[in-house]
Amino acid sequence: MNLIVSNYGSFIGKTSERLVVKEKGKVVQEVPFFDLKQVTITTAGATLSSDAIRMCMEYGVQINFLSRTGQPYAKISSPQLTATVQTRREQLMAYLDQRGVILARAFVMGKIKNQINTLKYFAKYRKEARTETYAEVITATKKMEEILQELDSCQGEKIDQLRGQFLSVEGRASAIYWQQVGAILEGKVEFTAREHRGATDPFNSMLNYGYGILYSQIWSAVLLAGLEPFAGFMHVDRPGKPSLVLDLIEEFRQPVVDRVVIAMFGKGYKVELEEGKLPDQTRKYLAQRIMTRLEASENYAGKKYKLSNIIQRQARSIATFVRGEGKYRPFVGGW
Repeated sequence: MNLIVSNYGSFIGKTSERLVVKEKGKVVQEVPFFDLKQVTITTAGATLSSDAIRMCMEYGVQINFLSRTGQPYAKISSPQLTATVQTRREQLMAYLDQRGVILARAFVMGKIKNQINTLKYFAKYRKEARTETYAEVITATKKMEEILQELDSCQGEKIDQLRGQFLSVEGRASAIYWQQVGAILEGKVEFTAREHRGATDPFNSMLNYGYGILYSQIWSAVLLAGLEPFAGFMHVDRPGKPSLVLDLIEEFRQPVVDRVVIAMFGKGYKVELEEGKLPDQTRKYLAQRIMTRLEASENYAGKKYKLSNIIQRQARSIATFVRGEGKYRPFVGGW
């Protein structure tokens, strides 16, 4: 399981083979270490014992720290997770050949297809009640599909030659996507444009916080697959920017986070920011919804898997691909 600690002043320690969370001296949660996948701390003032850290590392449990806005600012992981060398060497070399082009194209393709399927998912519930909105959304998805087809004509030997073309395709499709999200949520919440850091409205703030939780999940999967988080393909290299994490997260923003947040506001969820930030209770509730979504099953490679497991499988698929041991296909959720 993925454990989230969100209450101020929590103490995280160890009793025998169990991780223990206490509040005001009372045990509020106990989880066997073998049942844990990750621990995510989203509150200030939490205390973490060295015994708990050591046991988490022995069991391969990564510990994530998120700010109030959902931005990851620290991660604790075992140095043994990065002990594999061959995969990282091949990953770095792949940037300079066709493997980098194939991966970047797949990330963009996966993102756009998931945007299309997310719009279709919400449109189908409006087919009878809001026929005009339904028709508008379906027309928009057809336009996005046309834009998506342009990827096939983008040809080159290295990703540096094609990044601009890929970004153009991605940007135009995303503009249509967010416009239609606004149409779907009309009358439910004010949403005029996508804002990243520094968002001042509830909808963008909820998206950003959800993406922060997902970001930590992706980073953990990348490390467990033996990959270098800072060596991406679609996203350019920058100091302190885990570009491969940002690459892979594009396949999962819509099926994991967007679906949750759009559904919440679509069903009338209300939230008021406090000093420009999401209230503690809202952050806690959203985190629970995201974690529940990560435990939901989707079709993948002909079988049903939890989304959390699909994320890990996709990271391992990248590793397999750069080593020349298999193909890479983007994850596309259903609708």
